[in-house]
Amino acid sequence: MRFFIALEIPEENKAQFQAIQASLHTLIPQARLTTPDKIHLTLTFIGEQPDELKDKLTQVLLDAATGIPSFEITPAYIDGFPNIHHPQVLWVGVKDDIDKIFIIHERIQDGLETLHLPTDERRFIPHITIAKLNNQLSFSVDRNLERNLEKIMASNLEPIQVSSIKLFESVADGGLHRHNTLAEIKLGNNILSKNDVSLIQLPHGSSQGTESETPGSN
Repeated sequence: MRFFIALEIPEENKAQFQAIQASLHTLIPQARLTTPDKIHLTLTFIGEQPDELKDKLTQVLLDAATGIPSFEITPAYIDGFPNIHHPQVLWVGVKDDIDKIFIIHERIQDGLETLHLPTDERRFIPHITIAKLNNQLSFSVDRNLERNLEKIMASNLEPIQVSSIKLFESVADGGLHRHNTLAEIKLGNNILSKNDVSLIQLPHGSSQGTESETPGSN
């Protein structure tokens, strides 16, 4: 399985991301928008590992969630990778309770190291991918376009309630990727137990949506 761990954006918050994307697409029509069912905040991409590792990864998430209450984050700005002036990926950064995201991320990294799994050494930036500019190497964002991107985020945006962490499987399917939820770990308890874990058993071939991007680039 190709595993990754993420915070899923609740359905009630998806509309405002679609509005951001619509405004973005008006400014940058060549951008390929992330589909609504793939809008999430990736904590770490683990990659291809044996299927039987799922239970150990679920335990890593349980440990990471211990003592962390549910919290709120708010969409705040648009940026890009490798940078906003020559982006290949466009994303929304968040504000408010991001300290809890960093704590969860650091605990997950520690857990993966305990399992002798590789971890991403790059600086972690909590972000939600909204579009890609694949094969648009000549594209650049000038100051005027940058100001217009800032205007998109100038309105009051609704906070996002984060109440769980999810373990996902990414399945290649004809050049696309299906993302299946394998486990959901709820936040909000001081001590978590198996009752706080929702293990999702999906029929073979089922998914929570399909897209052509891989979570490693989120």
